[in-house]
Amino acid sequence: MKRRPPSQSRRAYLTETPISTLICTLAVPTIISMLVTGVYNAADTYFVGRISTQATAAVGLVFSVMAMIQALGFFCGQGSGNYLSRLLGSGELQKANEIAVTGFSMALAAGLCTAAFGNLFAVPLARLLGATASTLPDTLAYLRVILIGAPFMMCQCVINNQLRFQGSAFYAMIGLMCGAVVNIGLDPLLIFAFRLGVPGAAIATVCGQITGFCVLLLGSTRGENIRLRVNNIRMSADNIMQIVNGGLPSLMRQGMAAVSVVLLNRFANACGGDAAIAGMSVVNRTMQLLSSALIGFGQGYQPVCSFNYGAGRCRRVREGYFFCVRYGTILMTLAAAVCLLFPAPIVAFFRDDPAVIEVGARALRWQACALPLMATSILTNMMLQASGQGIRSAITSSARNGIFFIPLILTLPKLLGLRGVEMTQACADALTFLLCIPFAASFLRKLRRMESE
Repeated sequence: MKRRPPSQSRRAYLTETPISTLICTLAVPTIISMLVTGVYNAADTYFVGRISTQATAAVGLVFSVMAMIQALGFFCGQGSGNYLSRLLGSGELQKANEIAVTGFSMALAAGLCTAAFGNLFAVPLARLLGATASTLPDTLAYLRVILIGAPFMMCQCVINNQLRFQGSAFYAMIGLMCGAVVNIGLDPLLIFAFRLGVPGAAIATVCGQITGFCVLLLGSTRGENIRLRVNNIRMSADNIMQIVNGGLPSLMRQGMAAVSVVLLNRFANACGGDAAIAGMSVVNRTMQLLSSALIGFGQGYQPVCSFNYGAGRCRRVREGYFFCVRYGTILMTLAAAVCLLFPAPIVAFFRDDPAVIEVGARALRWQACALPLMATSILTNMMLQASGQGIRSAITSSARNGIFFIPLILTLPKLLGLRGVEMTQACADALTFLLCIPFAASFLRKLRRMESE
């Protein structure tokens, strides 16, 4: 992988390097990071799938809590990272330092509160997630450990995003990869060798998060990266509002994802029981893995977008967007072809249960039909978010799992039963694509006007 010469300044690197070269250089580590994250998120499902269908369902139920923890982490990380990058683009180094530490402090406080209150109300929370009498013990065992790791998970998200927005995607990749290796290595050891079962999978996940956090914290002290110092904390109204403006789309996107998983599991349980929950859980993890490369590609574009937008280089913002949409669509089309051709073997890889495979294979085919549309939707949202378009990016980020998904999941299962559960996400993806087209066109026209002024 081509690394940036130490003597080349960050500003020159991000504003003068050819767009295709720059985005690919930044995207390779982020794509690897996201793929690795997707793999170790899927690792728990794979290894727990060797235990029972109920255990697989339990991990799927807790996935929504993990999504919410990550949502809060990305809220603080993307919010501070977006603004930090624009500040660096305009040369305001001290202000950038203050935003970085403020974002980290917010995540740490949120993580500690989540760990404390989540464990205090673990039983009602598990029931809210959709746990049944057969899945409740495994759900609680997995949930309690995951909640303990919430502060590390959130703070890891913050540092990872801040490093990316500074153009240091390599360090961000190393941190996530170290955490993934620990998680994947500990999973079979704790689950089977030490016979810890479902709690062993949760412990492996938290150990991976702690490892990733420590490595990322060390990476933030390297090179030109901003240092996290206590004396730079500035909890001013302006700093907090800037983080909220930049991070709200991530919170909406990830938060709605958590809500959508809860609703999906509850309707899957009502229509098909534990096997349906397990099947939809496998599909969710598979789609997360497939889309992780696209998200990584977009994360490689975001620092280019925010830095050049802050520096007034609007042509480079537009050029980068079209470059990413073009190749992202090609990537998602190839992934869709694989899912359409081999749905049953993909689901069986995680859980070899005929009832689970039947549900999962049908849902995976539906999801595959909408995969090529995701590139435009996700990259439009990332462009709007990175350039500080808070309201529009919040709308596009909440569309897939909120604005469209929630009405559909409340309607289709009542009309079509389990088939309605299986097709809901694909329908929501198609509607989100249609929504993003005018948003993207409007902002791209604005960039052209700014460029000509």
